[in-house]
Amino acid sequence: MLMSIVWWIVVGLIAGFLASVVMRGGGYGVVGDVIVGLVGALIGGFLDLINGLLNRIAVICHSIAVDRKILRCQVNRLSIIKTLGIVRR
Repeated sequence: MLMSIVWWIVVGLIAGFLASVVMRGGGYGVVGDVIVGLVGALIGGFLDLINGLLNRIAVICHSIAVDRKILRCQVNRLSIIKTLGIVRR
């Protein structure tokens, strides 16, 4: 996790510097562009982290739903077999 944050910071600093070079006199100046790049990288990184967590939660919920459907089918099959009298006591 810590290395990810370090990479977000590095990418943000580089992106801010490159934006300052490309804008040449526009933008917020070198320091301002670097700060904007840094903030943007951190926000983007945290949004990506949240997105990853939400995807994991969705996979878990889907797995639970599939397991419930399988269980429901098994219960229905057993009740049909019992109703038809195929299973004797």
